[in-house]
Amino acid sequence: MGGDGRASIIMTLNQIVTPLDSAVLETKAQYKVYFKIVAHALKELVASIEKENICTDAEATFVKQYGNLLIYSLEAFRIKYLFDDDERMRIDLTESGFPSYLEFRYLYNDLELRHEHVSKLPMVEAIKAEFLETLMKYKQPIDDDKLHKAASVIYYTSVEKQFIYKRFVQGKILPVIGLGAEYMVSWSFYDVTYNRPFICFMYFNLNKEKIEDVKQELYSVLEQTADRDMEIDMLAYAIDKKLPQLRPKRIKKLDLGPLHNVFAKDELEITHVILKAIVEKTFDLSAYAISLGVDEAVSKSEFKEGSLFNKQTLQVWEKSKRKKYLFSPHRVIQSLYDEIPEIINALTGNPIEISSLKLD
Repeated sequence: MGGDGRASIIMTLNQIVTPLDSAVLETKAQYKVYFKIVAHALKELVASIEKENICTDAEATFVKQYGNLLIYSLEAFRIKYLFDDDERMRIDLTESGFPSYLEFRYLYNDLELRHEHVSKLPMVEAIKAEFLETLMKYKQPIDDDKLHKAASVIYYTSVEKQFIYKRFVQGKILPVIGLGAEYMVSWSFYDVTYNRPFICFMYFNLNKEKIEDVKQELYSVLEQTADRDMEIDMLAYAIDKKLPQLRPKRIKKLDLGPLHNVFAKDELEITHVILKAIVEKTFDLSAYAISLGVDEAVSKSEFKEGSLFNKQTLQVWEKSKRKKYLFSPHRVIQSLYDEIPEIINALTGNPIEISSLKLD
């Protein structure tokens, strides 16, 4: 690449540092940087949750599965938007850093109409032949319009609908040993208010029923009741109330985010330390940190509620103080200790070091 081209890209990237008035990425350079940061941060977070014993081994397995769905969806977004000059992806810049919930919905709807879209696009082999002729025979670059069509072909023919992260994702029920429960069920949701992913685990016993007899009702109640963020004890009570066949014993909720990075536009002090360092050229554009909140409620006793002839046994819940973790590369951690030690010292533990990201 010549000097003028490199300078142009650097100027485009540097525009990210200035305040963003819109939660929309405007250039291909911004798309490339954004997707690299978010995908990298998610992969590092998922791997570190397992290493740091924040979750049990079984929980960590589900965290990895839900994380992989998110990462797969991000790659689908990247393919969809990279050469699309008509549409812009919406991201939540305020205490999130992730794509807007609506983007996941649009992605899923696109794939529902896969056959209709594919029928209007050229065949893959024809595109390959045309690109080879243009590049090898005529020594010319590929037009953006043709790159867009190629990206669309890849998007509609390679992205699998069943691997897209939906607003609510149901996990399987597993038998467990310990923690005062016989079974554990997991689920994940994308909160439409915060535009952040959450992962939940519930440990429970059965009264007299078999698990196969209550499975579908359990899944239905979780999707209807536990598909948005709320106080952990309120969530536990709501589930307990609607499932008299079960006796929930423990509920755990992981709040993934916010993602603190160059695209963020929130009022969080961690974000502002990173943005300030990027503006001052102390940090690269790829500097980031990602927060994780963990809420937990445990059943301490039981009580009966209802009329004389229709009493239901419910749990008395005790919620723990929220645990707050921060994951970040070493250099960012040092700066955060220097700039906002009171915020960092208030975390549940020391910030957890994860690898930095180098942009090409």
